[in-house]
Amino acid sequence: MRRLVASLLVLTVLVSSSPAVADSGGTVIRRTSYGIPHVLAGDYRGAGEGLGYAFAQDNVCVMAEIVVTLAAQRSRWFGPENAASDLYYQRLNQSKVVERALASGPSKQARDLVRGYAAGYNRYLTRHRVPETCAAYARPITEIEVWRRVHQVAGLTGSEGFQEQLVSAQPPGASVVAPARVEKERPGSNGIALGRDATTSGSGMVLGNPHFDWADTFRFYQHHLTIPGELNVSGAGLYGVPVVNIGHNDSLGWTHTASEAHTITLSKLTLVPGDPTSYLVDGKAQRMIAEQVTAGGVTRTLYRTPDGPVVEDDRALQWTESSAFVLRDANLGNLQVVDQWLAIARARSVPDLQKALVRHQALPWVNTLASDASGTAYFGDVQVVPHVTDEQRARCSAPAQIGLVVLDGSRSECGWGTDADAVTPGRFGPGRLPSLVRRDHVSNMNDSPWLANPAAPLTGYPSIVGDVGTERSARTRLGLDMIGTNRFSLSSLESSMFGNRNLTAEQGLAAVVAMCQANPRLPAVDGQLVDVSAACTALASWPGTGDTGETSRGAYFWRSFLVLSGRPGNQVWQVPFDPADPVHTPRGINTADPGVQRAFAQTVKLFAEAGVAVDVPLDAVQQYEGVPIHGCRGPEGCFNVISVPGPPRPGMAVGIPHGTSFVMAVELTRSGPRMSSLLVYGQSADPASPHHTDQARLYARKQWVKGEFTEREIARNPDLVVTRLR
Repeated sequence: MRRLVASLLVLTVLVSSSPAVADSGGTVIRRTSYGIPHVLAGDYRGAGEGLGYAFAQDNVCVMAEIVVTLAAQRSRWFGPENAASDLYYQRLNQSKVVERALASGPSKQARDLVRGYAAGYNRYLTRHRVPETCAAYARPITEIEVWRRVHQVAGLTGSEGFQEQLVSAQPPGASVVAPARVEKERPGSNGIALGRDATTSGSGMVLGNPHFDWADTFRFYQHHLTIPGELNVSGAGLYGVPVVNIGHNDSLGWTHTASEAHTITLSKLTLVPGDPTSYLVDGKAQRMIAEQVTAGGVTRTLYRTPDGPVVEDDRALQWTESSAFVLRDANLGNLQVVDQWLAIARARSVPDLQKALVRHQALPWVNTLASDASGTAYFGDVQVVPHVTDEQRARCSAPAQIGLVVLDGSRSECGWGTDADAVTPGRFGPGRLPSLVRRDHVSNMNDSPWLANPAAPLTGYPSIVGDVGTERSARTRLGLDMIGTNRFSLSSLESSMFGNRNLTAEQGLAAVVAMCQANPRLPAVDGQLVDVSAACTALASWPGTGDTGETSRGAYFWRSFLVLSGRPGNQVWQVPFDPADPVHTPRGINTADPGVQRAFAQTVKLFAEAGVAVDVPLDAVQQYEGVPIHGCRGPEGCFNVISVPGPPRPGMAVGIPHGTSFVMAVELTRSGPRMSSLLVYGQSADPASPHHTDQARLYARKQWVKGEFTEREIARNPDLVVTRLR
């Protein structure tokens, strides 16, 4: 590895294998095992420069692609099928939303960090030959482009998911047809924060486990930033954003989970008869704002109101002669996320963290779970949430079958309100958002805040934040069962992460095997009798986990069977959901239900049609660059999520579309942090890099990377390579 790094360095860079200290404002990058950069700098600009340079070493082409996307030039380099993306970003760029936010927003520290990040990336780019795969479009980047990436991340679960629907919205009779919105796997995550009553040492512990797409540009990059006396934070951040999103300092650890809170709302407009680009508010006509946008070889007139752009699909959100819909995004212009994550990184305790969240209130779409060296655990959904009260929802809801908050746009009283303690008008203030401090534990697995700790249910928050008293996912129920009343050591916390338990198998596999053994031929959906004996034999031998290897035969069939058995009309659960026992219900598989039996036979048919054996091992369907990847889907009741779908389809590609990405287990002791981690897909998206699959191979063996945080730990790393930027 030393030879590889050394070969990349030129005139302005020195390489050393000894510990380094930043001198006279210089920046030092210390690479430890698996390519993890520890950046030591004298100020925020230097820290950003070191991180930008290190990220370019590993992912220069990914950053180049990010910039192409944000510059609305994907059609030029990747084909005309990217026209919608180009129109979307060109419209944003024309609006100057990022420039306006910069004029009044980020601190000097945040600006310096971003300025340095762009400079570090450019320093690498101008001194090294980039791979042929991106040589045509890789170019120096500007600060504004990094800020645009920050803004893109802030809107990831909002406007970003409606790109085609926003740039295809046209008045009735237009030739452009708005497409249906295709649901994608949204960012997911598990988070557990343990207090002193739930650990053997009495220290706080945190388990962070985000689930993101593996093949796009929203991957994590692991790094460590140190500015002596000012900042010392280690963890991982999303590509192109120069902060640690999930991580720890010397006395506080934190993670985030994707929140159930809505960050966007829709308004249903009542249009002026005969004029589909005018609408009524309190009986008065208002004209839509027309915007001409040209990108990707396409010119289109798009429309908006002061609340946001018109959005359209071919189903629930059609633009008709009488109505149209507008999308309002609470994260529009949110660049404060950089200062928010810097404030979290500087927090020394849970009370400090709470103050940081309240002061900035800029987390875009995530809950926060944390613990500190005193053994205090914290959960909070203090983030960006539109101010829409339950009373307002009841009074102003407009019908639309889309699963979002839709308000009546014809009445001004139905617009967003605000709270006195809200940092930004139009949002709920921190005092209205749920939080919990405990000595035992808090957790979240992407359900609402209600059962962050079942012993102290959270209630009374606005329904736009999440529901109360409803069924929890199988993954949430498993996570709560994993925690139970246990007291954890760091090693037992690691083991629970990769235990690969499958809750539905634990509760229903025996009954399903008994069903198919008693009925070796079952009717499929079309009534045809199907021989299910081979599938039954596979399930009878499967131990019911998400582990790979020979014992995994039957795991993929089980996953596929659950998908089909869950179709409407089937009574899947033997014991239905009981609000009085939400941690343990629903449970069991109702094998007496004819729909469940048909689903089993239908699954066998689909495997045969796809040419896949019913006893195919997980290794054959869950691979990353040839490395078997253990884990299973969340709806199965798996904590370690690997989202390879089922049932199989003819020609289905082998790969990991989504799932466990970065994993961090940290113990905050009085003498400093002890941390283990894995970035499953590695530091580099480049298949030629030695850090593309090195951690995947560790993951396959359920091994962890021991974290190095102190200068002594970094200096002792056997693979240490030090790069000084002069």
